[in-house]
Amino acid sequence: MSVKIRLARHGTKKKPYYRIVVTSIDAPRDGRFIELVGTYDPLKNPAVVTLKHDRVKEWIEKGAVPTATVNSILKREGFFSKTASA
Repeated sequence: MSVKIRLARHGTKKKPYYRIVVTSIDAPRDGRFIELVGTYDPLKNPAVVTLKHDRVKEWIEKGAVPTATVNSILKREGFFSKTASA
């Protein structure tokens, strides 16, 4: 089973709010997921991101692949620089 870290859209029309989730590649975008590892609110200025760094690191070590959008969010939050030095 291949696993990805991706965004699941929530909120109302024109007011999106995203959850950063670990899910199977076969699951629908807003469907079943394995674990919730963070949130992303693009409407705030600047955008608000909350992450469970230890859980994201663990899933990446297990082989989960972040999508392009989640990867850019993780880079912006300095996730990869923290894990490289740890």
